[in-house]
Amino acid sequence: MTHRPIILGIVGDSAAGKTTLTRGIAQVLGEDNVTVICTDDYHRYDRKQRADMGISALHPDCNYLDIIQQHLGLLRTGQPILKPIYNHTSGVFDPPEYIKPSKFVIVEGLLGYSTRGMRDSYDVKVYLAPPESLRTAWKVKRDTRKRGYTEAQVLEQLHKREADSDAFIRPQREWADVVVSFYPSTNTSNQDDLLLDVRLVLRPTIPHPDFSTILHANGNHLGSAVRLELDRDMGKPVDVLEIDGQATEKQVHELERMLCKEVPYLGQFCSLEGNPGLGKIVGTTGETLQSYPLAITQLLITYHVLKAITF
Repeated sequence: MTHRPIILGIVGDSAAGKTTLTRGIAQVLGEDNVTVICTDDYHRYDRKQRADMGISALHPDCNYLDIIQQHLGLLRTGQPILKPIYNHTSGVFDPPEYIKPSKFVIVEGLLGYSTRGMRDSYDVKVYLAPPESLRTAWKVKRDTRKRGYTEAQVLEQLHKREADSDAFIRPQREWADVVVSFYPSTNTSNQDDLLLDVRLVLRPTIPHPDFSTILHANGNHLGSAVRLELDRDMGKPVDVLEIDGQATEKQVHELERMLCKEVPYLGQFCSLEGNPGLGKIVGTTGETLQSYPLAITQLLITYHVLKAITF
């Protein structure tokens, strides 16, 4: 058993769903056991300076990547850091925060896999890759409701950032152990943009749970709502687990058992019943919705974090 902190990376473009995913994983592990670090806090310039310079927050030159790498190294060995804080509401920097790492550290942000030293600091690396149309809708909704932008300003910002997204954010997909893509279902008339299907690319860079019992050419006993397929991602062979938004509670609980049976002593963590907030999201009209694809995604990543303890 390792006694150093276990570090999980969650990287993706702005409004790709990093915070929602992080929140559920922290709930399973116990919030007192988790330290969350946002690499967006390591911007070199505030919002006004970036506008004056014509540089986006997505560009490596706009971020202290060397300090992120240094801090990841310290956290991995259990040492504290003095972390900067970027205020997304005001666009300026708040006083830094003294942070001691907990048992688990989740590092989320835009450029977390940009250097070899940073990548080597993680035990598990996740990349979020929703379709651009969906990410645009999420960003408009978030930035107009929480950050005071107009829709036109958000769309203009996305347009200006596109070149940097393509050059610096999306290539980080290559380094992920798990690639998560939520996407709208084509098999339902439900138009709520939160009840989504999920496609989970499972790369052989880390050992994944044994889902072989649901790998059948002619379907499986869990039904068509849960599928495991062989595919290629960025030219390399991968397993792909797909879960429809219409998957049933029974199907999801069976997947949960597959996740937990390999590490039975961790069953206290790995449970939908024991974590009723898993997969819960607020719908467009304010009601609370249960997304089983989100819940299983949170559990799968939690499984990998807990599994890393034994290595």
